[in-house]
Amino acid sequence: MHLPLHIFEPRYRAMVSDAMARDRRIGMVQPRPGLAEKGQAAKPPLFDIGCVGRIADFEVLDDGRTNLVLEGIALFRILRELDVTTAFRQVEAELLPARENETLALAERSSLEMESRRFAEAQGYAVDWDAVTRLDDEALVNGIAQIAPFDTAAKQALLEAPDLSARAELIVQLMQFFGRHDGEERVTL
Repeated sequence: MHLPLHIFEPRYRAMVSDAMARDRRIGMVQPRPGLAEKGQAAKPPLFDIGCVGRIADFEVLDDGRTNLVLEGIALFRILRELDVTTAFRQVEAELLPARENETLALAERSSLEMESRRFAEAQGYAVDWDAVTRLDDEALVNGIAQIAPFDTAAKQALLEAPDLSARAELIVQLMQFFGRHDGEERVTL
């Protein structure tokens, strides 16, 4: 998938500058909930699985901020965090095997589209459903996983799902859960 990003923090500006001078690739990994959310850790612990992306497009603004589009390439597993002097964190990681040409069974696709319609209506989202029906299974599942308003733990579970079918089923379950509990305090672990 493609992820638009607005880079303004000095450490991320430095990271983008470094990536542009090298291979235009950066890793994205979420901090684990807890200390990071309370602002109590300068270097909050990270999830083990992240995604490496290639800067596909960028625009440097007059004040030094950058707008860029990051194109997801592959998942990775962190082996260890490196002790570096850069403003941004760096890790040693292994790329995970690519999963290509995955498709959903007709019933899985139907269930996903049906639950997506219910969820979108409940959230008040305007969706071009004709365009949705033209998406291939992978674009549909990964697109929903990227834009759905789920919490950090849910997003991480989607990233770590073993295959497209498991990710689609988890999306359906999350939409049902978050749709029923809208506005309430909720935790997914």
